Amino acid sequence: MCRSIKTLYNFEPPATEQEIRAAALQFVCKLSGFSVPSKANEEAFERAVDEVAATAARLIDSMVTTAEPKDRAVEAERAKARSAARFGTAPA
Repeated sequence: MCRSIKTLYNFEPPATEQEIRAAALQFVCKLSGFSVPSKANEEAFERAVDEVAATAARLIDSMVTTAEPKDRAVEAERAKARSAARFGTAPA
């Protein structure tokens, strides 16, 4: 799976439509092998992105948890620390 697709569920503030669509676009790009589709495939590609985004939004909206929502800033700092440990650079 694409490592750049981030978890969108159980965050405060909740995932935006733009974040869900970006994840859907990454997913469809990965499945199709295209970063930009040809004119012949453009309509099918965009329809797939729309459908995946809609399905992802329904999934996120329908899930329930008793866990506290994660803080985006804290999770971003943790990701920076993991990256620094992995690649040997100091977090910015």
